[in-house]
Amino acid sequence: MKLRVAVPVVVAISVLFAVSAFAADTPGASKPATSSTGTSKPPATKSTSAKSTSKGTTEKAAAAPVDSLARLEKLVAKDSTNFDNLYQLGVMYLDKERTPEATRVLTKAASIRPKDVKTLVNLGAAHDAGGSAALAQGYYRKALEVSPGDSVATCRLASSLYAQQNYKDSMALLRKLIADKPRSHCAYFTLGVAFADAGLYRDAIRAWQKVVEYAPDSPEAVSARESIEVLSKYLTGQAN
Repeated sequence: MKLRVAVPVVVAISVLFAVSAFAADTPGASKPATSSTGTSKPPATKSTSAKSTSKGTTEKAAAAPVDSLARLEKLVAKDSTNFDNLYQLGVMYLDKERTPEATRVLTKAASIRPKDVKTLVNLGAAHDAGGSAALAQGYYRKALEVSPGDSVATCRLASSLYAQQNYKDSMALLRKLIADKPRSHCAYFTLGVAFADAGLYRDAIRAWQKVVEYAPDSPEAVSARESIEVLSKYLTGQAN
């Protein structure tokens, strides 16, 4: 049973994740009807050639001009060995949910730079979007081999494992990530989705509040704020 909140449901069974700060919430008889503004596709990430604010994380790609896609396609057609162009085109395809093209182009980019973490994570995301979870998880694990403890790769892997109903391993990954990086907004975002999916709405709100606190300008914080508002209204309605 899934809760259609303003973010993708990517992990579940929150009781597998022991966080003393979050008290269990009793699920109501019915779940809130909410808008689904998020997608199951994780945010695309910038190339490693771009400056990063912190090590071991990935960033949301900036909105591209309308003509950028056609321009990049021409550049890649002219020179299919340019990593930066391949990567940017793959990210753009992923943003536009053109999964087969994203997979093809990012695979080529990964063949040129097989240890580029952001390429591996986005290639995993493309395979997840295409329904190839085993391949996706393989690329997330490769990213973690290159950059152990990478927050986004860990969260993506946890999400993918959940989709395969491997709740124990997905929660173990998140447990270790928060232990190692207590301010990992990615982990709290994913944890909040788990709580919401389990019907633990107040706990979900608390987890998403951590996202807003730790990374107020992140794409996850945008979704977290929307979901907090939706669930808060629902809980208020249940109390009346």
